[in-house]
Amino acid sequence: MIPDDMLAKWQRIVDMLANLLAVPAGLIMKVEPPQHNVFVASANPDNSYDMNTTFTLNSGLYCDAVMQERQMLVVHDAMKESEWNHNPDLKHGMVFYMGFPLTWPDRSIFGTICVLDTKTNKHATSYTNLLAEFKEVVNSDLKFLTEMTERKTAQRELRQIRDELELRVRQRTEELADTNRELEMEIAVRREAEKLLLKREVKLEEANIALKVLLERVEDSKDKFEEQILGNINELIIPYVEKLKRHTDNEKSNAYISILEANINEITTPFGSYLSSKLSKLTPVEMEVAKLVMQGKTTKVIASVLNTATSTIDFHRNNIRKKIGINREPTNLRTYLTSFYKAL
Repeated sequence: MIPDDMLAKWQRIVDMLANLLAVPAGLIMKVEPPQHNVFVASANPDNSYDMNTTFTLNSGLYCDAVMQERQMLVVHDAMKESEWNHNPDLKHGMVFYMGFPLTWPDRSIFGTICVLDTKTNKHATSYTNLLAEFKEVVNSDLKFLTEMTERKTAQRELRQIRDELELRVRQRTEELADTNRELEMEIAVRREAEKLLLKREVKLEEANIALKVLLERVEDSKDKFEEQILGNINELIIPYVEKLKRHTDNEKSNAYISILEANINEITTPFGSYLSSKLSKLTPVEMEVAKLVMQGKTTKVIASVLNTATSTIDFHRNNIRKKIGINREPTNLRTYLTSFYKAL
């Protein structure tokens, strides 16, 4: 958890960056896989980002490149650079970007500090050193926060060790004082233990019988519940899906209906969990693209359904092929994915 006073300081930093560099957006981003979130945003009124703005990691963001390369990135005009002319930040109109990576003391990525503009901003590039200095300020705060957390943990462990030692001393003292009395009582305790053991054996047998009956009832209830759920889906949902299919001729609407129908099938068959285990390396977006590919949707239709560019879908398709190990083979992606279902 980042303390409130530290957050307030970071807010002053991004506000100062936005004012000095004359940009609409100064941001501190934080990685929370599988997302990259706006953690602190400058308070100027023309900033289109807020604390609720989130992006999917490795989706082509400027910040993805900064974190992967672990170095500064400056993009003067994304619309003129093929590498950046389809990145998600363009939805906010941001063609200019300048940012640095933020890291924890162990060198793991915290996120990024960056500024963005809707136009080329030569003025902002003259403040590269200032942005670098603010990066170091945030990194120092992260180091301080880590050290404080480690110190508190060490203090807590020391207190626990001290308490345990004190408890052992008291216990040992009591044990020495009670040794004679315990020796005298040992025979009586053993006799009582034998009696209790006999009683427990009888109770254990009774408990086993009761548990067996209970498990049988639970299994019966589970089967009935599953039958009821399946019946409700077939009776209350499937007929209306069929009606939608018959009365909808819009390509995008038909795609949504196909997704709905596929998801319903996953609920009522083992295919969903089987596919998830096979494709466990995929991100949520890649999983959704994989399902649409398996349903026979073209790249253009998938891009329309997911409200993104066809180049982004091609990017996801290439990632899927790499993660499932067919990027070096002339295998049809849809054929390969549907083979999971046919194997059931």
